[in-house]
Amino acid sequence: MFDRLYDMPLFRPPSEGDNLIWQVTIGCSFNRCSFCSMYRSKEFRARSLAEAEADLTTLARLWPEARRIFLADGDAFALPTDHLLALCAIARRLFPGVSRISAYATPANLLQKTPEELTALRQAGLSLVYVGIESGDAVTLRRITKGASPDGIVTAVIKARDAGIKVSATVILGLSGENDWERHIRGTAEVLSACAPTYVSTLQLHLEEERIDDFITRFQRVERGVFLPRSDQGMLEELELLIDRLHPQRPIIFRSNHVSNTVPLAGTLPKDRQRLLAEIGMARKAWSTHRDLTTRRRRRLL
Repeated sequence: MFDRLYDMPLFRPPSEGDNLIWQVTIGCSFNRCSFCSMYRSKEFRARSLAEAEADLTTLARLWPEARRIFLADGDAFALPTDHLLALCAIARRLFPGVSRISAYATPANLLQKTPEELTALRQAGLSLVYVGIESGDAVTLRRITKGASPDGIVTAVIKARDAGIKVSATVILGLSGENDWERHIRGTAEVLSACAPTYVSTLQLHLEEERIDDFITRFQRVERGVFLPRSDQGMLEELELLIDRLHPQRPIIFRSNHVSNTVPLAGTLPKDRQRLLAEIGMARKAWSTHRDLTTRRRRRLL
């Protein structure tokens, strides 16, 4: 029954897995990030208020106790503010006990709305946005066709934060490959330190087969880039540098618990920096030991 209410495929952040998903847009308004294959089969459109309300009315009958609502698809925050406010009003009427409404957003979405609009959305119940920062390095952002700049990302996150909207930011390890990984991570740490989103989580780069050629082609077009994928040990090296270089002015809740990560981490920065670095160090040592043992076993078999 639930599947019939959605235009598939349907995506949502891992932390929204136990929450009600309300599809108020179809696809992603940008849909040009070279690493992303999530919405390639869809053409972006906003669903009408009547269409969306009919679905939520059905969902309210099926799951009346839901308390958190995620607005799908790719960046519902691209909708005009009046449309979003109307959606929030519908959600609060059908779910009087709703405690949180959230959505994906791009830096451009946030920059396009005024401080007053963001404050109005927060007051209407839209209290959390998920923003794919991916990198804080300008060259990397151009190579992946992100449509954002480091300064724009910082401004967008601070703008949302000042309006009382929490930002959950994601960054992608391995995004610049073997040659430029350090610049990617240093730039990312600098951006995150400057804007201090409420939450930061890491993913490791994983390209679907149909995205590989396009990703590498676009990467190589910008400043003669050469993309060489990183190993798991390299990902840990990036994670270690990111934690070491993150110096936010206010606490950041940090997670690397997405299934793509080599090691799961959880803590608050800067308070838990040394513990997190120690855990990464142990993971790197274990990885090296495992690699050495595997190499010796292979040599004995030859």
